[in-house]
Amino acid sequence: MSSTSETLLQVRNLTVRFPTIDGVVQAVSDVSFTLQRGETLGIVGESGSGKSVSNLAIMGLLNRKRALITGEILFNGRELLSLPPSEMQKIRGKDIAMIFQDPFACLHPMYRVGDQIAEAATAHGIGKHDADARAVELLDRVGIPNAKSRARDYPHQFSGGMRQRAMIAMALVHNPAILIADEPTTALDVTVQAQILELIDDVKQEFDIGVILVTHDLGVVAETADSVLVMYAGRIQEYGEADSVFKAPQHPYAWGLLDSMPTVERRLAQLVPIEGSPPSLIAPPPGCAFHPRCPHRFAPCDQEVPPLVAPEGAHADSCFLPLDRKLAIGSERAARRLGLAS
Repeated sequence: MSSTSETLLQVRNLTVRFPTIDGVVQAVSDVSFTLQRGETLGIVGESGSGKSVSNLAIMGLLNRKRALITGEILFNGRELLSLPPSEMQKIRGKDIAMIFQDPFACLHPMYRVGDQIAEAATAHGIGKHDADARAVELLDRVGIPNAKSRARDYPHQFSGGMRQRAMIAMALVHNPAILIADEPTTALDVTVQAQILELIDDVKQEFDIGVILVTHDLGVVAETADSVLVMYAGRIQEYGEADSVFKAPQHPYAWGLLDSMPTVERRLAQLVPIEGSPPSLIAPPPGCAFHPRCPHRFAPCDQEVPPLVAPEGAHADSCFLPLDRKLAIGSERAARRLGLAS
């Protein structure tokens, strides 16, 4: 993390609803977090947990005629949700940039890669000649060999890892303060995944930016994140420094995610899946959304939504279990994962 603490982003009580003919989809509910300069925030959870929708809201990419959005999103103290589209357009891509999970779908197949990166530069006022030079410079920076000649290639001539590198280059055109990476290693082999994650971390340090890393892979977060936000059914279940969350997880959902994650220590052990399925976001269960799948549920869980609170000496979680009980169960399950207990 950066030696100087500077808050780049504050998300406060973000709620996103999508009215449909079947009912209202409760995509994101009361989500709050901050991002500091030089920090990597990992947002994890199953598909449909609200990870991507939260970040699309930050980017101003949700259709405001179809999405009901409340709360606050403050970038350098400036509230984004209240900005007109023309003002948000000046911020998106320039100050806050995003890498999407499918670079092949994001790159136009009929245009050269370098031209597409240069277009991202000209969209915010850089001249064509300088934009072309910037495209080659950034392709070289993200590790594309022979960048000047490869800039004239089309997306299908790039491998999956090279296309993702090109998307990172495009995101860096204007030296943004925040980089959002939405499942940046999806469909890449393990070696290329590691290279892309290392590149994102190098970029964070070199440009001194804040990174939001969206993923369903806890292993990715464990390797790269400074802080972790665990989401389920549109709500935050656990939030804190990465070391604390991984060493002393406090929410039953986080325990389940960790138990289902393969590690070197458990390469011969059977993974333990979370029983049941994620709930409907149109008709979520009452109380804690995780309670139908939780082996530790008790009376209040099916009646009240537990608040996200941080007890003294611990990070924040949303569970009614007493802290000493959470820590005891978490330690026991951690020992089991490491093969230290039967």
